[in-house]
Amino acid sequence: MRFSSPLVRGRLVRRYKRFLADIELDGGEVVTAHCANPGSMLGLKDPGIAAWLSKSDNPNRKLAWSLEIVEVDAGHGPALVGINTGHPNRLVEEAIAAGAVPELEGYASLRREVKYGKNSRIDILLGDDGRPDCYVEVKNVHLVREPGLAEFPDSVTARGAKHLDELAEMVRQGARATMFYLVQRGDTETVAIARDIDPAYGAALDRAREAGVEVLAYGCAITAEGIDVTGALPFRG
Repeated sequence: MRFSSPLVRGRLVRRYKRFLADIELDGGEVVTAHCANPGSMLGLKDPGIAAWLSKSDNPNRKLAWSLEIVEVDAGHGPALVGINTGHPNRLVEEAIAAGAVPELEGYASLRREVKYGKNSRIDILLGDDGRPDCYVEVKNVHLVREPGLAEFPDSVTARGAKHLDELAEMVRQGARATMFYLVQRGDTETVAIARDIDPAYGAALDRAREAGVEVLAYGCAITAEGIDVTGALPFRG
């Protein structure tokens, strides 16, 4: 995925009200940006960290600026972290279409945001004649509390647990289902569940895996020009 225009660098002043962030641009101007991330952003919102913004030319947008990337050091040296949770579905879609996810190869069709379950939409639905549909739920991962280990979630997510139960139900109905954790940072080697943050989510994942839901974890390479899905990462549950 390439950014449509060059990102603008600055420093984070504060992130507040979940979806707002004040950024001091390198030229000294302070702007308010949309922060497309409903999580806690634990470890990624300290004042003064470097940040990169995109700017929209859509006159109907309330905020022209969007927070895209921050830079932090979690013990493996400075690393860029993608914090925009609007990107992972597109990134995974591009990776599947390019054949970069061997576990999900060979499907003739790919659809996004298809209704299923109880008032839910699956992120990606793969289909092909002669084989079960594959329901793919994508989660953005960017929490790191110890060097090299990415964790999900960074806050309690009842919605995430609901999605896992719905994936399990799809398997029981004869479909294939995959929980896809996409790590939007390049300084990790392993992915795990932050069970201390959300025990209920961990229990829901255990139920889903017992029902036959598959789990994939992939990393990303991140620059100010774009974000690309790289390879699979070990998942330790």
